[in-house]
Amino acid sequence: MKLLSRFALLLTVAGLGLVALASPPAEAADDKTDDAKAIADKAVAYLRTKQSKNGSFSEKKFGPGVTALVVTAMIRNGYTADDPTVKKAIAYLTKKVKEDGGIYEKGLANYTTSVAMMALAEANKDGKFDTILKNGAAFLKKLQQDDPAGKDIKLGGVGYDAKSRPDLSNTQLFLDALLAAGVPKNDPAVLNAIKFISRCQNLPDKEKGNDQPFAAKAKEADKGGFVYVPDPDDEKHSNGDGGLRSLGSMTYAGLKSFLYAGVDKKDPRVLGAVAWIRKNYTLEENPGYGQAGLFYYYHTFAKAMEAFGEENFADSKGVKHEWRKDLLAALKKRQNAKTGSFVAKSQEDAFGEGDPNLATAFALLSLSYTKK
Repeated sequence: MKLLSRFALLLTVAGLGLVALASPPAEAADDKTDDAKAIADKAVAYLRTKQSKNGSFSEKKFGPGVTALVVTAMIRNGYTADDPTVKKAIAYLTKKVKEDGGIYEKGLANYTTSVAMMALAEANKDGKFDTILKNGAAFLKKLQQDDPAGKDIKLGGVGYDAKSRPDLSNTQLFLDALLAAGVPKNDPAVLNAIKFISRCQNLPDKEKGNDQPFAAKAKEADKGGFVYVPDPDDEKHSNGDGGLRSLGSMTYAGLKSFLYAGVDKKDPRVLGAVAWIRKNYTLEENPGYGQAGLFYYYHTFAKAMEAFGEENFADSKGVKHEWRKDLLAALKKRQNAKTGSFVAKSQEDAFGEGDPNLATAFALLSLSYTKK
């Protein structure tokens, strides 16, 4: 999505000793667009200084992952695939493509392959990366958990690699990547991913949604929201009564996944997620995590809200929020005025956002959704 500055034309009319009058502009000045462009330009200027000679960003910490996020973020903010920084980063990503179709280094095979595929899909002019995307999708499908009987709670889920415990964060990225690569919504891999994602929702529904016991033990405040892993033994997110706490970033990820995969907006799972979000609408924190993973949260928030399509989003009290405007304001006040970067408040952030390259990439991705 290109963010181009638009300037209103102010026409003045003067006449025979009268005070000059300003006629209504043909189009009002778009402060939102100007603010977004200023934020993006400062952030990109910062990132340009952090690119390694081989085209990567934060490679030692995250392999190709952050580089892929930067590529997608810059293209979505109007920088072309021919931009020197983007071009160099894409060249780096294509060199990381493995014989098995994955795009990774030492670990995080699902995560980095998924975000790299989304980056190459954004840059895929004239089908240049069609083969890489096709092979990447085939690779990802091999990482997905299977169960012929359909009873294993892990069915359809994906972790960081084929051996890792599946979680909602990795699975939603996996789903995004498949759809970006052109995999049909009725593909078994997509349908099974939705099955797993449904089992991450605090919404008991044996026929269509969550058939796991922990969903029935959700507290009222958690109903409709999503958990990180559908595992009642997950002590970190336990509610103490055999249920699991709903989390902000995961609930937006779940809602977005349903909508991307074609689940009807009137489906109980979508209605449940939206109801939870109406009760917990905020951009001051990542509900359930506080300030941790805030920029990841902003990104999933933005994608889900755009997919849902309610521009003036009403919270549970009936207060309407211009979510794009709210997101822009949240990003604006969190940008480092001197460097243009973004970073987690805590350098110990478990989401990795203590790395300013990662946080800035997520902030830029989020920013791209602030303008229609």
